[in-house]
Amino acid sequence: MKEIDLKLQGKLKRLTNKTFKFDRRVGEGWFSAVYFLKTKEIIKKHKPDDIVTMQFFQKNHAVLCGTDEVIALLQTFADYPEELEIHSLQDGDKIEPYETVLTITGPYQHFGYLEGVIDGIFARRTSVATNVYEVVKAARSSGKQKPVIFMGDRDDHFTQQAGDGYAAFIGGSQAQSTHAMNEWWGRQGMGTMPHALIQMFHGDLVAASYAYRDMYPNDRLMALVDYNNDVITDSLRVAREFKDMLDSVRVDTSGSMVDQYFFRNPHEMGDFNPTGVNAPLIFALREALDAEDFHNVKITVSGGFTAERIQAYEDANVPVDSYGVGSSLLEKTISFTGDNVILNGHHEAKAGRKLRENPKMEQIDYS
Repeated sequence: MKEIDLKLQGKLKRLTNKTFKFDRRVGEGWFSAVYFLKTKEIIKKHKPDDIVTMQFFQKNHAVLCGTDEVIALLQTFADYPEELEIHSLQDGDKIEPYETVLTITGPYQHFGYLEGVIDGIFARRTSVATNVYEVVKAARSSGKQKPVIFMGDRDDHFTQQAGDGYAAFIGGSQAQSTHAMNEWWGRQGMGTMPHALIQMFHGDLVAASYAYRDMYPNDRLMALVDYNNDVITDSLRVAREFKDMLDSVRVDTSGSMVDQYFFRNPHEMGDFNPTGVNAPLIFALREALDAEDFHNVKITVSGGFTAERIQAYEDANVPVDSYGVGSSLLEKTISFTGDNVILNGHHEAKAGRKLRENPKMEQIDYS
């Protein structure tokens, strides 16, 4: 059983390194700024008995993620972690600008070199969780929560997928495109066909769909319908062939292309940008499917979707059933800062910084 299952059942307080599987070189300082490593050695010699409190914060309204990972990092790589006093919020907490999310109290040389690594964990995880939260919120603004598929595998280095997938889960996405994205939280990746499959059948979507059904008969069939840049024609072709077996179609038209529908219907043009996936095209697709009684076939859209664009679609009641979103969810929009603010029980910090008490934080039990 995965740790996330134990946590969701209330049997485990925090995820541990059994989930995160840290690179052992973290403990060697390989990923720490060199000035932190030098400071550690100086303090070990000149100030070994001093006790500091380090606090972490950021400057946005955000959905916090990374607390379990940071606590596991400290418990794995800090010297004498059982002697540190750690207070923290929880993954998924909504946080305010400058709100303290974590404090660590103890001898600086036991944990200080991890400051930058901790900032980076919080920045990455909180950015992704917040981006996903905003997209998911936009996708339910019509009153019904529409699924958001996290499709970020091609938008960053593959080593980031497990952590990004967990952060997306914290933000509210439970459909993700790779198994790695689901590693920390226990699902499997989902998806049907890429353009490459259709290409191997010479652009014949029906033939590609039959091959897919032959190999994966228990899957819900989602046909990718923009390969030939004629989404309505191909959607109807595959719907007529598969009828109730067709669950949905996905439209992923390139932003540099104008679908053939508009060349057949030039009167539709004139007051909007006809390139890529656009609202008039989706309205026309829904109308065409319904006209042949394919009301059961759902529509998924992907390609350049952001929270703002999804909100615009929902405000206009564009007949979309789910959204595939990738690159916009991985933009790092939030940075964290770690500051030493208390020295031996007394205020001591750089100008403009001070301890910001946060009663919402809980003290972490090392055991």
